[in-house]
Amino acid sequence: MPPLLLLLLLLLLAATLLHVGLSDTVAYDHRGLIINGQHRMLISASIHYPRAAPQMWSQLISNAKAGGIDVIETYVFWDGHQPTRDTYNFEGRFDLVSFVKLVHEAGLYANLRIGPYVCAEWNLGGFPVWLKDVAGIEFRTNNQPFKAEMQTFVEKIVAMMKHDKLFAPQGGPIILAQIENEYGNIDAAYGAAGKEYMVWAANMSQGLGTGVPWIMCQQSDAPDYILDTCNGFYCDAWAPNNKKKPKMWTENWSGWFQKWGEASPHRPVEDVAFAVARFFQRGGSFQNYYMYFGGTNFGRSSGGPYVTTSYDYDAPIDEFGVIRQPKWGHLKQLHAAIKLCEAALGSNDPTYISLGQLQEAHVYGSTSSGACAAFLANIDSSSDATVKFNSRTYLLPAWSVSILPDCKTVSHNTAKVDVQTAMPTMKPSITGLAWESYPEPVGVWSDSGIVASALLEQINTTKDTSDYLWYTTSLDISQADAASGKALLYLESMRDVVHVFVNGKLAGSASTKGTQLYAAVEQPIELASGHNSLAILCATVGLQNYGPFIETWGAGINGSVIVKGLPSGQIDLTAEEWIHQVGLKGESLAIFTESGSQRVRWSSAVPQGQALVWYKVIFQHHGITCIVWIAMQAHFDSPSGNDPVALDLESMGKGQAWINGQSIGRFWPSLRAPDTAGCPQTCDYRGSYSSSKCRSGCGQPSQRWYHVPRSWLQDGGNLVVLFEEEGGKPSGVSFVTRTVV
Repeated sequence: MPPLLLLLLLLLLAATLLHVGLSDTVAYDHRGLIINGQHRMLISASIHYPRAAPQMWSQLISNAKAGGIDVIETYVFWDGHQPTRDTYNFEGRFDLVSFVKLVHEAGLYANLRIGPYVCAEWNLGGFPVWLKDVAGIEFRTNNQPFKAEMQTFVEKIVAMMKHDKLFAPQGGPIILAQIENEYGNIDAAYGAAGKEYMVWAANMSQGLGTGVPWIMCQQSDAPDYILDTCNGFYCDAWAPNNKKKPKMWTENWSGWFQKWGEASPHRPVEDVAFAVARFFQRGGSFQNYYMYFGGTNFGRSSGGPYVTTSYDYDAPIDEFGVIRQPKWGHLKQLHAAIKLCEAALGSNDPTYISLGQLQEAHVYGSTSSGACAAFLANIDSSSDATVKFNSRTYLLPAWSVSILPDCKTVSHNTAKVDVQTAMPTMKPSITGLAWESYPEPVGVWSDSGIVASALLEQINTTKDTSDYLWYTTSLDISQADAASGKALLYLESMRDVVHVFVNGKLAGSASTKGTQLYAAVEQPIELASGHNSLAILCATVGLQNYGPFIETWGAGINGSVIVKGLPSGQIDLTAEEWIHQVGLKGESLAIFTESGSQRVRWSSAVPQGQALVWYKVIFQHHGITCIVWIAMQAHFDSPSGNDPVALDLESMGKGQAWINGQSIGRFWPSLRAPDTAGCPQTCDYRGSYSSSKCRSGCGQPSQRWYHVPRSWLQDGGNLVVLFEEEGGKPSGVSFVTRTVV
C-alpha cells in the first residue's frame, strides 16, 4: 500500500475513533459540561424515535448534524416499551437501541430522557394504562407500588444501554440522562410526599452507575448531585439552584403543538434565534430545541386530550422529514457563530457592559488562549438601535443579538435572515379512488357487553384498548309524549366526544372542545311511541398528559342521564340497566389488516355523509393499496418518486386511518379552527412569544393531511382503511406528495 494512502487511512481511522469506540469522560462545572477535559457549548435537538418510521431515523439525524447539532435528545416512552405488565416491546418504531446507535454512528452525543413520565403531549404522559390497575398505586408520589414499577422500568432501560455500551464512559454517545420530568411544576399538589418522591427518584437514578450526569428539568430544589435545567420559550434569565452547576436549557420550544379545533401555531425563526443567542450570551452552555423534528402521533399515541395526529411543532425539520426553510438554515448559521465562540465561552464568566437603556453586551475572554467573544443585544421590541462597542459602531435591529466571535466582526445577527424561504406544497398524486364500504353496528355487537345499573367510567372499562365505549339502554314512551316532539336528552357531564343514536339513527354529536375537559350536553331527540333504543357512543381523543393525579382523570359519561321536555315529566335513566360495549366490531375483527378485511362482506355501494362506516381501498405501490372503514375498497398505483406521502382527508368527518394494518392516527378535519381565532396577515417576530401569537389557518381544518411513511407501502397491493364516526365523503379522499418548490 502506498505510504501516503496508508497515512490517509490511519488519519481517517483516528478521526473516527475520537468519537466512536473510545470512552468519554463527562463532568461539569458552572461553565458547562466538560467532555474529555474540554468545556463544550452544546446545541441539542429533540427527535422522538416513535414519531417517525425507523427508515427515517438516519436521514433525520443526518439533517440535524448538517444543521450544526451536537446532541440528539429523546424521551423514552414507557407505554410503548411495556404495553402490558408482563411484555416488553423494543421493535419497529420502539427500537430504542438501534436509534441510539444511529446517533452514535453519526458522531453525535445523546441525552436520554428516561422519565419515565414524559408529558410530550403523549397519551397519559407516557405511562402505560395498565399501571392504573396496580393495587394501591398513586402516580408520581411517595407511593411504594408506583416506585417499584418505575424503578423496574428505569433499571431495564439503563441495563439495555449498558449492555450495548451506549453510555459515554463505555464509548457510547449518551452524555446525559434524565429522571422525572417537569415535576417541580406540579409537586406542590403532593405536599411532603412529593418532595420525598423527588429525592427518592434522584437517589435511585444516581445509584445506577451510568457514569454520566443526571438531570431534572424544572426542578428548582433538585439535590446538589442532580443538574436542574430550564424549559420554556426563553431561559436566559434562569439560573440553576447551585452556582457550581451549568446553565442548561432542555426545552427551547421551537414552535408549539397543534390541537384539534385550533389555528396552527408558528414561532418565527428570528425569535427562536434571539432566544438561543441570549441564552449563550448570559452564561448558558447547553441548549436543546424541543422539537427539532416533531413527527407524527401514529396510532392512538397523541395525548392532551385533543392533540392532533400531527406533531409538526413548526420545527426546523417538518413532520414529513422535509427541512423547513428558513428556520433550519438560519439556525444553522447561528450555531456556526456560537461554535466560533466556544473557546471563549467556556473559559470564564462574561463581563456585562451597558450599551443603552435596552441594549447590552456580554464579553467572554481567555487570557491564556487570547480568545475573545462578544454578544451585543437590543432587547427593545420596537426600535432598532446604533451602539458603540470597543470604539466601533454597530446597528442592532430590534429584538436581536449580534455575535462577534473575535469581539470585532459580526458573524451573525439573529434578526437578519438571508436563507431563502422554501414553500412545500401538497401535490395531488392519486385521486378518484374506488372504495368499498362496511357498516359498523350501532350499539351492542357482541355478547361481551358489561351490564350495570349505572354508567361505568370509560377508561376503567375499556383499559384504553379502544377510543370507543357504547352506553346502551332502552325506554318506553307514551303516544302523547312521542307526539310532543320536544324530547331532549341531557347528559350532565361527558368527555371528549359523544354520538347519540335513537332507534339506530344518529340524533346528534357533541364534543368538549372549546369548552372545558368535561361538559354537559343537551341533544334534541326524536322518540317513537312505545319501545325506544338509546345508544351513546363515547370517544376519547387522547388521555390527559399533564398535571397532578392524571391517573384519576376519567372519561365517558359522568353524572346523570335524563330525558327532558316530555309532557308527562322527565325520565331519569341514570340508574337504569345499561349495557356497556367496549370498542367497535370492526376493531375486534381487525378489518384494517389484510387478513381481517376478509372476515366481513364489503359493499361496492359507498354511502356519503353517513356515520359509523368503514371504507376500504386497495392500490398498487409502485404502487399503494388502501382500505377504508366504512369500509371502501379500490385499486390504484402508488405515488411515484421519493417525496413524502400523505392522505388528504379534508372531505372526511372524524375517525381513524390505517395503511397495511398500521395506524396512521386519528383524523378530524370537520372540526375547524374558528374564523375569529386571531390569524394575523403578517407576523412580527419582535417581542416575547406565546403560543397564541402568529397563528394561521383560521376557518380551516386543524389537520388536513396525514403522513403515510413510504416504508409502510409495499410493492403490489396496499390496503387503506378508514373508520368514519360522523359522516364523511370518501369520494374526496386522495393521496398527495409533499414537494418543495
